[in-house]
Amino acid sequence: MTAHKSSLFSRLARRVAVVLALGAATLITAAWFYARAAADEAYDRLLLGAAFQMAESLVVADDRLSFVLPPSAFELLGLAQRDRIFYRVVDPSGETLTGYGDISPSADLSRSRAAPVFANMAYRGVEVRTVTTARAVTSQSGTGWAYVIVAQTTEARQALASELTTRAVILVAAMSLLALIGSALAIRLSLRPVDQLGDILRQRDPQDLTPLAATVPRELLPFVTSINHFINRLDERVRLLQRYIADSAHQIRTPLTALTAQVSLINEDTLSPDDRRHLERVRNRTAELARFTNQLLNHAMVIHRFDSTQLAPVSLNDVARKAFRATVPITIDPDMVVSFEASEEELTVLGDLLSLREAIANVIDNALRHGATSRLEVRATRFGDLGRIEVCDDGPGIPPEDWANVTKRFYSSRTEKGSSGLGFAIASEVAFELGGQIGFRGKTAGLPFCVYIDLPLVKEDKG
Repeated sequence: MTAHKSSLFSRLARRVAVVLALGAATLITAAWFYARAAADEAYDRLLLGAAFQMAESLVVADDRLSFVLPPSAFELLGLAQRDRIFYRVVDPSGETLTGYGDISPSADLSRSRAAPVFANMAYRGVEVRTVTTARAVTSQSGTGWAYVIVAQTTEARQALASELTTRAVILVAAMSLLALIGSALAIRLSLRPVDQLGDILRQRDPQDLTPLAATVPRELLPFVTSINHFINRLDERVRLLQRYIADSAHQIRTPLTALTAQVSLINEDTLSPDDRRHLERVRNRTAELARFTNQLLNHAMVIHRFDSTQLAPVSLNDVARKAFRATVPITIDPDMVVSFEASEEELTVLGDLLSLREAIANVIDNALRHGATSRLEVRATRFGDLGRIEVCDDGPGIPPEDWANVTKRFYSSRTEKGSSGLGFAIASEVAFELGGQIGFRGKTAGLPFCVYIDLPLVKEDKG
């Protein structure tokens, strides 16, 4: 039994999904870093512009440094409505000229002489972004450096970074979903040759043992080659089996026929009563062996034919008539009344002529040997959408409790007369292979015991 695993499509789809998920996670992480950098750059420009405007407002008058806060600086920083602004102006002596005196960046103020210095720090319990600019100031006492420190909370830039990241996540998720759907379609289309190869194998006729001639991708060539190799080996085994069955039938039936003939040539007049009884037993055993051998070979023939023969429309009336003529012996007891009744309408079933005739013949033979005492009736009739062959006799019939078992091989409800238990088994297997069944109807008042075979009729094409 082949173990069932997940489909190749689902395995490939899961792997593609994992790759896409890792790629999406990488892109989202990169987008987050990019969004933070973009937000910092945008708001740093505003912060730097405000610092430059404040630095330009430093004026030396009467040998004193004065500062007038330009409204435009606050208007520029006011673009970030969520944030609070803090500033500090330091004169050349290091004293706070105006602003919040406790704003003290960790970097040395003199570093801002070469270029503005940005820094992050905590101020009054919140995160702020600072920029420090320097301006040379000349007075009567000499030249010095004044510094402008502007700090801004980071709420606006964090909101901008979150918004940019959210948009990037939505875009990456949409693209990943489209990529996954596209990959699934591509995988499904790529795996279509596998499904087509499976359809070719399922639709292949059982008796067709020629190598596959399907056009498949290069990756499937080893698989097709292995299938063709197996088909060739199976074809060789089937041919050997056919030859073995034919040889066995010939080698077994020939000595049995000769043995039966030799037994029949024995002169019973010269034998004692005991020897005559022994001779009768030999004849019965020989006949039983011949019958049993024929049934075994016919059973093998039926099994083989369903594996190697194409089913075709068969007239149920004709095949039943042939089985009746072949089974009822010419030397039957003249007191035995036998009859065959064909259906008034043509009954056509899809089957194999030889196998179906063998099945009906086994049922008739079983009725003759183990059932009928003075009457045997065989008829073909229609039963709904089924064609039915009925074999009825006036014998005691088969007990209902044995109906479920008599179709099993080597089972018999009788122990006398050399019952082999293969007749109903052959009939049941043929009926099953043709989509039908074998059934029984018990003996009731006025009605004999019947064994019937139901087979589906071929529907007429009304188009």
